[in-house]
Amino acid sequence: MKKERIYPWYFAAGAIFLYTALCVIPGIIGIGYSFTDWSAYAKEVHFAGLKNFKEIFSADTNYLKYITNTLLFTVVTTAAKSGLGLLFALALSKNIKMKNFHRGVMYMPSVLSILIIGLVFTSILNPKTGLLNETLRAAGMDSLTQQWLTNPKIAFWSVMGVDIWRGTGYIMTMLIVGILAIPQVYYEASSIDGANGWNKFLHITLPMLRQTMAVTIVLNVLYGMKVFDMVYALTNGGPGHTTEVMYTAVFKQFSQGLYAEGTTISSVMFIFMVITGFFMIKILTKDEVVEG
Repeated sequence: MKKERIYPWYFAAGAIFLYTALCVIPGIIGIGYSFTDWSAYAKEVHFAGLKNFKEIFSADTNYLKYITNTLLFTVVTTAAKSGLGLLFALALSKNIKMKNFHRGVMYMPSVLSILIIGLVFTSILNPKTGLLNETLRAAGMDSLTQQWLTNPKIAFWSVMGVDIWRGTGYIMTMLIVGILAIPQVYYEASSIDGANGWNKFLHITLPMLRQTMAVTIVLNVLYGMKVFDMVYALTNGGPGHTTEVMYTAVFKQFSQGLYAEGTTISSVMFIFMVITGFFMIKILTKDEVVEG
């Protein structure tokens, strides 16, 4: 019995050690380097204080634009994917024909490589030969054709649209699982009491989905804050810097040998994500009842 009780602690200690060695310590080292002038062009590393942080939040640089883009991407994609995912989950949790096929079609984009998605949609959104503009022209709607990825006014919205297309099916799948886990006895009892579909959704489905919704929203927010691959694959931050986000800026700073600035941006986003995730979970689960 004692051995059975001790073994789980061995695994827990090993997991904590690996997490500390691979995640915590590198993170702390990275935060430490953000207070230096570390770069590929300096032979020695010197302490620079808050210089890098002041530069990031300075109005004279583009970093505030990158922060704004990151927050806009996070808010828009999280709201759209959560809302559309819920609508599709409600529709595809009903007894309809070929529902498993429809679920698979909706889920498929989320398992595709973002690099492949970037290549496909770069072709689809090509202003001259792209499928989208060609379809609009064939339908006689030439006025709706756009420079989807090269017009500074709409490029970022195009990137967000592709990301919403990719991620909605994943959120839908998680919510379908949550909906199917709701005991049918609640719906049967509400039907006896004369509740309509809207009342069932408002007073049964939504409250019972609260924990699942909380998880999906937090995951979406954290993904939005650390977005890199979708932007890089579609626009690489262009045209100009209109679609640049914080982690594409980190990538470019490191590629230019400006390591201190790159680690500073990464440290700011890491701290911001930890704080945001903590408070979001606290708010979204504040009414959760703990059994014990």
